[in-house]
Amino acid sequence: QVQLVESGGGSVQAGGSLRVSCVVSVGSEYTPSSYCMGWFRQAPGKEREGVAAVSRGGGSTGYADSVKGRFTIFRDDAKNTMYLQMNSLKPEDTAMYYCAARDCWWGETSLRGAEYNYWGQGTQVTVSS
Repeated sequence: QVQLVESGGGSVQAGGSLRVSCVVSVGSEYTPSSYCMGWFRQAPGKEREGVAAVSRGGGSTGYADSVKGRFTIFRDDAKNTMYLQMNSLKPEDTAMYYCAARDCWWGETSLRGAEYNYWGQGTQVTVSS
């Protein structure tokens, strides 16, 4: 019903920037704007962490404390794409980054992975010191 494909990961030095993207494909009876979206990450040996979330329409966003002021989540439903702009990257940002979608009410955001129904396959971000 919903397919998510991430891209844009790579390797960068500390202090650098990356933008990862998530293309959203849905069945003909739905549109990407019907879903709340989020970015999550998981580093080796660590639990999955909610990084950023955006509401339907993009009017509300939420961030983990560890990325506030450095990362920006936004969506372009006309392009069926969600983005995560990552600035001032740190080595501790190194992880596999996943986009996710969930059914939700207008205006909601959530960083809880258990609330998301659909997941992409991930894109690797590596930050070297």
